Formats: sequence, structure tokens, C-alpha cells
Amino acid sequence: MDLRHTMKGRRALSALAITAGLLLTVAGCGGGGDAKSGKQASTSSSARNTGDGKAKESGSPAVNQAIAEVKSNGLTLTITSAKRDQGGFVTVNGTVTNGTSGIWIGAEWISDETELKSNGGSLAGASLVDEKGKKKYLILRDTEGHCLCTKFQGGVSQGATVDWFAQFPAPPAGTTSVQFQVPTMPPATLTLSDGE
Repeated sequence: MDLRHTMKGRRALSALAITAGLLLTVAGCGGGGDAKSGKQASTSSSARNTGDGKAKESGSPAVNQAIAEVKSNGLTLTITSAKRDQGGFVTVNGTVTNGTSGIWIGAEWISDETELKSNGGSLAGASLVDEKGKKKYLILRDTEGHCLCTKFQGGVSQGATVDWFAQFPAPPAGTTSVQFQVPTMPPATLTLSDGE
């Protein structure tokens, strides 16, 4: 990946982090209920992943509605968006909730790719599968070989929820549905939307 794509990716990540912070601030001022389901949002403390990959506690309820959710081994992986960006990539966002009996570090989600550097405890093993086009899209990486994804530094505490993101090369424009796959979790079908 050349410097231009890396800079676009970093700008997109910065914009995403700022937007997420603003959304959480606005959510803190809201009523806390889910109008569609009529259920109250969870008031348990959750963690938010910052740009440096460290989880920080946040008492604000999640703002984004889930477009897909899968569960396995005490973990709940929720996907809140899958957007095409102008730079030719897809950014997938969501949360992971640790329902296990201890700290979860994400080691089972790492990639087998030897080209990725220090991908332990991250979403580096995630992929998008275009079943119609018969193609698999692996996680993007920066010029230093690190994945363009969330690193779960320090792990996720029992009962905590953290935000995550992962970026992939964009499938052709005609592809609107893909499978999001993470090791040890069932695949989730996603409909791609166009970014702003």
C-alpha cells in the first residue's frame, strides 16, 4: 500500500474516532431507551477503544443499531456498520462483549499471515468474503505491516463491551452483500452501504 492510501486510511480513522466521541457525547444526553424495540439500553459500564487501541471505560449506551450479531464461546460480536469509503476500502465497525469468566485478550482472532507485524490480540484475522464473486478480502495493513484494525491491548474485562473497527479492500461496486468472518465466530452476512 502506498503512502497516499495510508494517509487516507489514517485520516479516515481520525475522522472515525472523532465521530465516535461525538456520538458517545450526544448519547450521554439522550434518554437511554431504544425507540424501535421499546427496551431500555443497558446501564452497565462499557469500554470504548481509543485510537491507541486501549480500552477506556464509558458509561454511555451504544448509539448505533446492530446490522448483524454472532455469538460463540461467551463472546458477542456485534456489527453496527459496513461502509464503502472513497479511498477504495470498506470499514466495518462494531462492538465485542466479553461474556466469558475472565479477561479476554482476542488471541484467537489473530491472523496466520506472516506479513502482519505484532497482530496479537486484534481483529487481524478478520476477512470479508464475496461469495458471488468468489473472492476473499483480507484485512488491510499500514506501511509498517500493522493491521488497520482494533488491537485489544490489555484485553477486555469480564462483562465489558469495547468498540472495534477493521478495514478491507472494497469489493467491486456491484457487490452489495458480503460475509464478515472472524476466527472462532460464525460468519455474519453484511449489506455494504456507501460512506459519506
